[in-house]
Amino acid sequence: MSVTREVAAVPERSSGRRSHRLGRIALAALVLLCGLTLLAGFANKDRCTGPFFDPWGRSQPDYEKRNKRDVCYSDIQHLWIGRDVDRHVFPYVDGSINTDGVLIGGTVEYPVLTGLLIWAGAIFAHDDATFLLFSALLMAPFGLATAWLLGKLSRWRALLWAVGPPLVLYAFHNWDLPVVFCAVAAVFVVHRGWGRTPRPLVDRAVVAAVLLGLGFAFKIYPAAFVLPLCLYVLTGGREGLGEDRKLDWPGAVKVALAAALTVLLVNLPFALAGFAGWQASFTFQQLRRVDITTNSIWFWGMRPFMPDETMQAVVGVLSPVGILASFGLACWIGWRRFQREGIYPWVPVSAAMLCGFLLLHKVHSPQYTLWLVPMFVLLRVPLGWAFAYFAADLAMGIGIFRWYYAIEFGQPSGIYDGLAAQAVTIGVWGRAALLATLFFVFLKAQVSFRDRPLDRFLAVTKARAKP
Repeated sequence: MSVTREVAAVPERSSGRRSHRLGRIALAALVLLCGLTLLAGFANKDRCTGPFFDPWGRSQPDYEKRNKRDVCYSDIQHLWIGRDVDRHVFPYVDGSINTDGVLIGGTVEYPVLTGLLIWAGAIFAHDDATFLLFSALLMAPFGLATAWLLGKLSRWRALLWAVGPPLVLYAFHNWDLPVVFCAVAAVFVVHRGWGRTPRPLVDRAVVAAVLLGLGFAFKIYPAAFVLPLCLYVLTGGREGLGEDRKLDWPGAVKVALAAALTVLLVNLPFALAGFAGWQASFTFQQLRRVDITTNSIWFWGMRPFMPDETMQAVVGVLSPVGILASFGLACWIGWRRFQREGIYPWVPVSAAMLCGFLLLHKVHSPQYTLWLVPMFVLLRVPLGWAFAYFAADLAMGIGIFRWYYAIEFGQPSGIYDGLAAQAVTIGVWGRAALLATLFFVFLKAQVSFRDRPLDRFLAVTKARAKP
């Protein structure tokens, strides 16, 4: 039997027919729409800048009042002052954290690649407005590239990313577009490869692991996806194990080592150049207290029932233990599904792990929603889940700043005093309920994309090469 006929005989688990992909014009339209959304997102944050600036480059008048009242706050603009960003200090090398838990000397509270991005955005800036602009220009290509990759994978479901409310609210709220790109690019590489030459699964997974390691160096969370990716490679990927194939332990180890080595190589220069400053970024996050700014279930669920110090101690244990338990549960459920279906669902498991992290971490910053949006695109779940999450997130994203404004400037801020506190309550508990449910919804979902068909050609060719 010819190789072509053998390929045809392989079960049609995936298909690469052009009818299942967006054409160039459609992809261009998708990216254009994403660009318009990014412009809207920048315009929203830019409302907080200027028109005047104080000697330190801080927007005036009434910056602190406007950013809450007008719901245009951005961490990018805000951190122009307080981390030596305005002084153009190269990050980490000469930094540290003082006894009060304050970062000094150029250290920022983010991993090193985000620190470099912050520094690069400030090189030509002289006030918080130009810093916001240059930072947006640096990050916008990552948002556009993410739209392109999602469009290539999942066609028009990518509109959830390209024109969704989260991109308007959070594209330039913090430095999250690069890390989302790394996570999505990892999925793309595993299932579509690169170039015209087909690549073996392990090669694609190793490159994906490098991307996830780079994601860790931006914002940590993509590192969690390395474990389900290793399990995917271990069990033979899309082709499964078959009757005569064994678990691919060497391939899984290669993937894990690629991710670990990437993290090491990116972080090592900073650790060697200024260990105290590099370590301080992690120490800052470890010391961060659960309070009104963290937006997590821990503050809202535990604060009324125990003293603050007790709550901090309890959350310090329950949060990491809960996150690890959710990771283990997701991987185990994924393994059970592999035993039934023959394919380890690494993308659904990754999505569930992300839900566990967002639900149980002590900090749930508004822009974390950007991390979740691609999962609604990559997995074939009813769109109602995405719209419900967007609604809860919108209540939180707008309500939290209006509520801060009411508290800080002496306005009525009780639950019965207005919509702001009520919106925050809906946002916190609405997101929590949805994340808990989506954990299991994602684990049952099928992916919304199709593998490159040449994967089957490689599998058959490899089989024929055996004596």
